[in-house]
Amino acid sequence: MNICVFCSAAELDSVYTDAAREFASLIGKRGHSLVWGGSDSGLMKVVADGVQEAGGRLIGISVEFLRDVARPGADEMVVTEDLAARKALMLDRADAVVVMVGGTGTLDEATEILELRKHGMHTKPVVFLNTAGFYDGLRQQMARMEAEGFLPIPLSDLVTFADDGLQALQLLGA
Repeated sequence: MNICVFCSAAELDSVYTDAAREFASLIGKRGHSLVWGGSDSGLMKVVADGVQEAGGRLIGISVEFLRDVARPGADEMVVTEDLAARKALMLDRADAVVVMVGGTGTLDEATEILELRKHGMHTKPVVFLNTAGFYDGLRQQMARMEAEGFLPIPLSDLVTFADDGLQALQLLGA
């Protein structure tokens, strides 16, 4: 399975990097490939290292203005012209999506993927890896959106939340 992971390229606390390393190792050990933003820094690097060290493949989808931080030694690296093309290609190359901790870029990627799913533009499973309760507020907001009629499909058909990497892979059937 090609698992797309959206996450931060920032250097983060061990509560996040340890969980990311564990999840990445599971991806690699199970023979899956990582589709990710191609960066060789921060949490993106931790995930890529973990997948590669456990025997998984790396499919990087970078963007022109970040070419200088793209990971050398990925099994495949594609550089797109802009962020929109990057997101589209990441989704195209993926069988499933996992959203890990991140900032506005990760949130942008996640909401676009959810919007496309909501409108039936893809049926790939989307899981938020809720490390240390990072997405508790978003989960609550999305439940309110559902309760107040803002979502045309049940929230459970749109996205699921996992507390750890093992649960995320189970939700993906991986």
